[in-house]
Amino acid sequence: MSGTVLLHLVLRREQDVFAVRQRGREAAAALGLEHQDQIRLATALSDVGRQLLAANDAVDVTFSLGGQPTHLCFRLCVAGPVDPAALRPAGRLVDVLEVTESGQETAVMLSRRLPQQGLPDADRVEQVQRALTASAVASPLDELASQNEHLLAGLEEARQQRDRLKTLNDELEETNRGVMALYLQLSSELEETNRGVVALYAELDEKSEQLRQASEAKSRFLANVSHELRAPVTSIIGLVRLLSDSASDPLTPAQGEQIELMRGSAADLLSLVNDLLDLAKAESGHLEPAWATVDLSPLFKQLRGTLKAILVSPDVELVVEAPEDGACLESDEVLLSQVLRNLLHNAVKFTEQGTVTMRAERDGEQWRITVADTGIGIPAADHERIFEEFVQLPRRQKVRGTGLGLPYARRLVGILGGTMSLDSEPGRGSTFTVTLPVSRQP
Repeated sequence: MSGTVLLHLVLRREQDVFAVRQRGREAAAALGLEHQDQIRLATALSDVGRQLLAANDAVDVTFSLGGQPTHLCFRLCVAGPVDPAALRPAGRLVDVLEVTESGQETAVMLSRRLPQQGLPDADRVEQVQRALTASAVASPLDELASQNEHLLAGLEEARQQRDRLKTLNDELEETNRGVMALYLQLSSELEETNRGVVALYAELDEKSEQLRQASEAKSRFLANVSHELRAPVTSIIGLVRLLSDSASDPLTPAQGEQIELMRGSAADLLSLVNDLLDLAKAESGHLEPAWATVDLSPLFKQLRGTLKAILVSPDVELVVEAPEDGACLESDEVLLSQVLRNLLHNAVKFTEQGTVTMRAERDGEQWRITVADTGIGIPAADHERIFEEFVQLPRRQKVRGTGLGLPYARRLVGILGGTMSLDSEPGRGSTFTVTLPVSRQP
């Protein structure tokens, strides 16, 4: 069906232009184009036909279907040349406008895509052909009147479109005013919020400075009080030792019992004073490590020998797996020994039966030292609380202590450039892991 001819006309005078316009509108209507598209197509056809007729004696016009068939096409042929620029305005009214020159003939092709719904079949094409051939040609006045009606309808539609656009513009302007008012309000609220945030930050900075000063004052207080308490407590211990000395006057059994109570209380007080003093030093930042190469093998052996004496229950076994000689790292031997001794003491205190094990293994550029016990364990919710000063959990309060050992040990590990972690469950024991770098980190 491609290239099916619908109608053939020849333009020889001005009246024929009106006829070709009428036929073009009828063909567009018969093939289902909308009213506005009919007017555009007819207008483009008459404009091109009039310009070609003004420069030529005759214009051969062919209506056809093209594109299998998806387009209504108009082919206008003349013998002379054609100026394509003069036809450009008409090209805006159609889908395609092409000018082709071949020998002595020039052809202008106009086409418009047909709607996808209801493309013509063979029977319908034949009906369109008969209708175009049989239709009567209107007079120029009738065609002009029809054209004027179309123009007036187009103007009315344009006016309505203009009114709709004006209404939309008014609504848009009103919306813009609302948006601008909302923007100004939000900007004002945001600015007020920013001022509040700035004031809050200033207050937080002030509170932070006050907390820092309070912390420093607390550390100084603990250090001073610890120093002041250590001398009289030491004196009490010395006097108690003199009273219980065999060279002194003999004591009655009641007096001896009281002396032992005094000795135990004084020893506990001295331990608390020493812990407070150590913690104050660590918090104040005045504790400077003496960096040196530390061999873990002799350190572990020394701890194993000195800590076996603290085992009071035959049901608890202390296992210290010393690494091979040459297991070295850069650290402070005294501080590291305090950390490990503290962890071992803590594990022994809270283990009624089973084992307390300490071992070390190297992982790349780090040493991982673990102290594991089979004691009562710690609930997950309290894993961080036990590293707070003076905190003793309910299940562990029956064992005497100050609540300062673990916080102090963790601070020492941080000073040595490492970390301390805990893995524990109630009834399954606890494992403290100290991770230290092989080489000192700047």
